[in-house]
Amino acid sequence: MNLPTILIIDDESSIRKLLRLTLESVPYRVVEAVDGREGLHLAAAERPGAIILDMGLPVKRGDEVLKEIRTWSDVPIVILSVEQEASTIISALDAGADDYVTKPFRTDELLARVRVCLRRSLPATASGNIVSIKDVEIDLEKRIVRKNGQSVHLTATEYDFFLYLLKNQGRVVTHNQILKAVWGPQASNESSYPRVYMRHLRQKLETKPDEPEILLTETGVGYRLVE
Repeated sequence: MNLPTILIIDDESSIRKLLRLTLESVPYRVVEAVDGREGLHLAAAERPGAIILDMGLPVKRGDEVLKEIRTWSDVPIVILSVEQEASTIISALDAGADDYVTKPFRTDELLARVRVCLRRSLPATASGNIVSIKDVEIDLEKRIVRKNGQSVHLTATEYDFFLYLLKNQGRVVTHNQILKAVWGPQASNESSYPRVYMRHLRQKLETKPDEPEILLTETGVGYRLVE
C-alpha cells in the first residue's frame, strides 16, 4: 500500500513519539526532523503529503521554515505550537500555513486537520457538482444554494465568499485572506467586509444565526466552514 507521508518537524521527542504513534495508526507513513534545517532537507527529499511544523525550533525557526518551503512548494502545512496569541496565528496563516493547532492538543482534532489538508479538492457527491453540509446543499455547476431543499438567494459577493470558505472547508482562513480572495488586494483596509457579509450568510444559511453550526468564528483570527 502506498501510504501518504507526513513529515513531523518538532524538537520535542515526546511530541514526535505521540504524533508518530497517532499517525501510524491511521495509517500514514511518518518521517521526523528535530530542527528547522533538517526539516527543510526532508521536506525536499521526501516530498510529503503534509507537514506538521513546530514554531519554536532550534537552528532555523518554524516561521523561517514555513516561508522558505512556500517559495518552492504548496504542500499542506499544519502549525503545532504553544503560541496562542491571535496575532501569531494570523501571521502564520497569512505566511502560508494551512492550519494552526495549539499545544496541548487533542490527537483526534489534529488528525481531522491533517485529513482536511490531505484532501485539497472540494468534497462532492457522485455527481461531482453537488456539495452538502448539514442541511445546506450547493450546486457548483449551477451556482445554486439550497437549505432544507429550498433555494436560497445569495448575492454574487455572498456566493463568492461562501465558495472561498468551501474551497478551504475545515481550515481557518484569516480576515486578510478573505479580503484578498473575495474583494481583491485593493480592499485590504476594509476590515469590516468579512464580518458584515458573514452576518448576511448566517442569516440565510444557519438555522440559528446567533448559534452557528456551519459558519464558525475563530475568535480574533477569521472563520472556518465546518467539515
